[in-house]
Amino acid sequence: MEEIWLPQAAEKQVIDRGGEAELLLAACLCSNAQLKASGDGSRALGDPTETALLVAAQARELGLEVHQQRHPRSRELPFDSHRRRMSVIVATEAGLQLITKGAPLELLERCSPEGRAQAVAANDDLACRGYRVIAVAQRRLEAAEGQAPADQLEQKLSLLGLIALYDPPRPEVPEAIRQCNQAGIKVTMVTGDYGLTAQAIARQIGLLDMPAKGDNHPQADPVRVIQGDQLELISDVHLRQLLKYRNRLVFARMAPEQKLRLVQAYRSLGEVVAVTGDGVNDAPALRAADVGIAMGLVGTDVAREAADVVLLDDNFATIVTAVRFGRGVVANIRKFLPYVLASNVAEMAPFLAMVTVQIPAALTVLQILAVDLGTDLLPALGLGAEAPESGLMRQPPRRRSAPLLDRPLMLRAYLVLGLSEAVVSMTAYLLSWQQQGVGMACRSEHRSAFVNLVQQGWRRNPLLWLGIAAEILFTALLLYWPPLARLAAMVPIDSRALPMILLAPLVVMLADDWRKSRLPA
Repeated sequence: MEEIWLPQAAEKQVIDRGGEAELLLAACLCSNAQLKASGDGSRALGDPTETALLVAAQARELGLEVHQQRHPRSRELPFDSHRRRMSVIVATEAGLQLITKGAPLELLERCSPEGRAQAVAANDDLACRGYRVIAVAQRRLEAAEGQAPADQLEQKLSLLGLIALYDPPRPEVPEAIRQCNQAGIKVTMVTGDYGLTAQAIARQIGLLDMPAKGDNHPQADPVRVIQGDQLELISDVHLRQLLKYRNRLVFARMAPEQKLRLVQAYRSLGEVVAVTGDGVNDAPALRAADVGIAMGLVGTDVAREAADVVLLDDNFATIVTAVRFGRGVVANIRKFLPYVLASNVAEMAPFLAMVTVQIPAALTVLQILAVDLGTDLLPALGLGAEAPESGLMRQPPRRRSAPLLDRPLMLRAYLVLGLSEAVVSMTAYLLSWQQQGVGMACRSEHRSAFVNLVQQGWRRNPLLWLGIAAEILFTALLLYWPPLARLAAMVPIDSRALPMILLAPLVVMLADDWRKSRLPA
């Protein structure tokens, strides 16, 4: 049982058969939720749907507490995902009474046929507008029937009415769905709700196409909306084909084992699967997924224990934001790796030249340490702290097996950036100066360094500019502060070489921009 916060109102619509008060009071008797006054609102314990019913009864001042005391519960037949209903036996002045609430179509099959067609039509009409519909029925019991099995008790019921609850999707969800589509992330809706309700909600959040104007036919799309009984008829092979070649699917009336089957089918296709859930029935799928995400506000303890991540605000858009920042982390690693690796070629070139053409070494061991520890460290940290690029969520997902240090990164680090730095530095050495590498070209794997400089500026990542400033300052100390210059065996730069020092970073950036221009769009 979980503690959640609810407002002082619940939006609902009632199809009245036995009086609105009688209907709500019966539904509240067949409930395990509790309401406790707390400040300006009500603190609710229990299932959100059941607590919404309590709030609705409380708002109408129906004397719920007195009614519960007058009709004590003697037995409970708990809800399960296969029966899709819950029943309680309560004591009344006339004897025992069974109250059942649950999924309308399943419950109507156990009610008298009178008015069944109208109730089904009303249920479908409400479901097509995105309402979650609950049916409530009752029957009188003989004293000897009190301990009978559930299937025997839940027969020949009298329908009290339908209660429809509406939980509007958050306004930011459609945009999050759109970003997922752009990012190559498949979004599949899996729910225990009725097919028409699931289809209506899916359309409201942009997961399914909206119906044509004037099309009010209350039929679920059999291609895009698949219900539990239909899934039972689909083989594992056909299910994998369906999941592979169709996007934005909706699975409704799913039992826990069917949710688990879907997760296993997606994983068998090599997909990285993230599952969200809040109930006990979601626990198997949460545990089987690559990333299980439980709801932190309305989620049960069982769901949170089975999950890998707990979503504190229960907001789907937060997951998309987390994906964006996760991609940003990977992109930042791929930014500072070329920056760090590129200097290896420039550091190795003087020793190769010394061996092959018999010239003095351009760098000493202390100078190499000065480059690696003194000038490379802070700019690399700055590149690792870059904010996510604007185009990250328009790129396809990385393959599960794709390494961070792949062939394109190695070619860029050693043959483009590294070779450019080596050529420039050795040319400068031959003209009696030594050039230090600059990391500006590493701010993106795809966009021009000059475009990044204009669009991002220094305010977006001051740590990078601090690192560059520290790099320049440390280089100046190595050259012009006598104690450090003597230690590193370095001398001040000839003023005639300053133009080449200013042009050297430009040459490296232009070489990398040439490589970026040849990449596919």
